[in-house]
Amino acid sequence: MNSEILPTSSSLKEKLLQQPVKHVDITSFDARPIIYAMKYMSFTSRDLARATQIFNQMLEDEHCSIILTIAGSTSAGGCMKLYADLLKYNMVDAIVATGASIVDMDFFEALGFKHFQGSPLVDDHQLRGLYIDRIYDTYINEVDLQACDHAIYEIADKLSRRPYSSREFIREMGAYLSKGKAQKAESLVQLAYEYDVPIFCPAFTDSSAGFGLVLHQVKNPKSHLTIDSVRDFRELTDIKIKAGTTGLLMIGGGAPKNFVQDTVVCAEVMGKKVNMHKYAIQITVADSRDGACSSSTLKEACSWGKVDTIYEQMVYAEATSVLPLLASDAYHRGHWKKRLYRKYSKLFKQETTYAMYSS
Repeated sequence: MNSEILPTSSSLKEKLLQQPVKHVDITSFDARPIIYAMKYMSFTSRDLARATQIFNQMLEDEHCSIILTIAGSTSAGGCMKLYADLLKYNMVDAIVATGASIVDMDFFEALGFKHFQGSPLVDDHQLRGLYIDRIYDTYINEVDLQACDHAIYEIADKLSRRPYSSREFIREMGAYLSKGKAQKAESLVQLAYEYDVPIFCPAFTDSSAGFGLVLHQVKNPKSHLTIDSVRDFRELTDIKIKAGTTGLLMIGGGAPKNFVQDTVVCAEVMGKKVNMHKYAIQITVADSRDGACSSSTLKEACSWGKVDTIYEQMVYAEATSVLPLLASDAYHRGHWKKRLYRKYSKLFKQETTYAMYSS
């Protein structure tokens, strides 16, 4: 690279990566009054108020286990602490997410890196030249993301060579952070490890994890670990069978949404009769006119035997604009204080090797 260009490029990159995204703190404000007001409005406001009421019903129902699903980029967009707080304050019992949400966003920041406020109007060729990745109006330093890839490689390289469910590997990531590698406290991945809340990623390798695991396999062609997606499905179904009554809080749709809904059908395939998910909320901007809505609408899912329709609510809104209100309302109502911790990770035999990370 021309030495006369480098300082200019370097200074421009520093200028573009100046303002970190600050994650919303649901404990710092009380959304109950605005949710109450929305109950008497119309359109999306009333939908959100009803969704919040249903979420509080889940928390009040002593028999209900709550599964959170995350798709899209809300973690990078400012909801990272929100998800961690839902776990910390016992408002979710299991999580199904995209690999990007868990690895490229949460684990990435736990390693000490940041997401930055940017602009969707910038020249993307220029960003590529600066090694800056863009998620709409949010920037990521590609050099930092490659360090995240390498951390996944480092974890994989120290584990025994066998198949792992994504839940099992993510638990190893949490152990890695908990035993001294975390540069930011209370990430979702670390808290999940410490609170025994399982996290599943049905498309785990579609993320920074994929690059790290490919490097692991390339460097260990004759002996390497693999990700067992079938065991993911079986383990999540085991949780559904154990839980009985379940409620879903779904952010976006896609693979996480369909994966968790399918556990009802999978249980029947396994010879176990289980009830449909009793409660279900989806916050999405997807459309149903193409027959999908990023996986079926909640009412449509009833025809498949997946979701009951008594306590279900679709909220058609961009999640970062409404989810903080729902979560803040639930936090301040405090039903979570009376809930028992399910600790569903303990359903599975733990073969962790996390002790090596303490050195």
